Amino acid sequence: MKPTDTSLLLATLAACPAAQTPAAMASRQAPLCGLAPCCLWLLGVVLLMNASARPANHSSARERAGNREENEILPPDHLNGVKLEMDGHLNKDFHQEVFLGKDMDDFEEDAEPRKSRRKLMVIFSKVDLNTDRRISAKEMQKWIMQKTAEHFQEAVAESRAHFRAVDPDGDGHVSWDEYKVKFLVTKGHNEREVAEKIKNKWDLNIDEETQEVLENLKDRWYQADNPPPDLLLTESEFLSFLHPEHSRGMLQFMVKEIIRDLDQDGDKKLSLSEFISLPVGTVENQQGQDVDDSWVRDRKREFEELIDANHDGIVTMAELEDYMDPMNEFSALNEAKQMIAIADENQNHYLEPEEVLKYSEFFTGSKLVDYARSVHEEF
Repeated sequence: MKPTDTSLLLATLAACPAAQTPAAMASRQAPLCGLAPCCLWLLGVVLLMNASARPANHSSARERAGNREENEILPPDHLNGVKLEMDGHLNKDFHQEVFLGKDMDDFEEDAEPRKSRRKLMVIFSKVDLNTDRRISAKEMQKWIMQKTAEHFQEAVAESRAHFRAVDPDGDGHVSWDEYKVKFLVTKGHNEREVAEKIKNKWDLNIDEETQEVLENLKDRWYQADNPPPDLLLTESEFLSFLHPEHSRGMLQFMVKEIIRDLDQDGDKKLSLSEFISLPVGTVENQQGQDVDDSWVRDRKREFEELIDANHDGIVTMAELEDYMDPMNEFSALNEAKQMIAIADENQNHYLEPEEVLKYSEFFTGSKLVDYARSVHEEF
């Protein structure tokens, strides 16, 4: 309860008739039955104050529904199983996404540790194809490709549902104008009015930020529109619009966008200094400095070990495209080797059950305790 709520409660208590009776003030042994109605009344006041202090549930539900509707038709900022976010940041959940696939929800923070350990060991046995109780880089590579394919199938299913939502006449094509109407509706515009204005080429009266987003989306729409360009997207083209990581042409477009945002000298390549200079916020204290330092170290390691394939200190568009391609087998093998190296304590270039359990936070996002004792019981 807020301090203002407490003051209001004390004032209300002071005003309560039962609380000010001479009998009540004269002795602590006075019968309490006279206070009962007042206490019940005060309880109601407290509940009302608490209710007014919280956001109304139906408002939150509307907000969530609006966000869901917008997310259905906007290309996502985060793409499962892809190393970089759309804004050029490293995907911090990448390792869990390519190790767990659709099973990510099974390793929640509050999940029962023993069950989580058993599930992790079940996954270990699936990755360990030759059942020698060790995971090799080749086995991990195949597993990464399999989990990435799972994410792609999920993207296809979601895109199909979202395509139907923006294809009002069900003709199997979505025009740019149809999409623009649906997008502006998620921004609070009236659907009928917007459709009428677009039809008659009238001014839409939208703010500068929304206009900028629309222009970026239209560029992306053009890229997803296979020749001959007609600004009509089929279901497969709409999938490329929402999930460029699974389309070669759109993957190239995404790479160009990232390089454009990070390239400071305009040579259409990335140096190490350009790649690690993306700001994460103003450092105001030591904790913030530690976060920044960790962020720079992660990007430097990623640049040197995985993105810069020929180790010449420069990342070209082709190198970044190979790195970003979720179905690139060579990149998957490099990633598998790096994942193994993180937990390979005995340096034998394999992952063993004890190592996977000990470094469970890296693979699942959850830290599982008592790994050494549990591995013999559960695997």
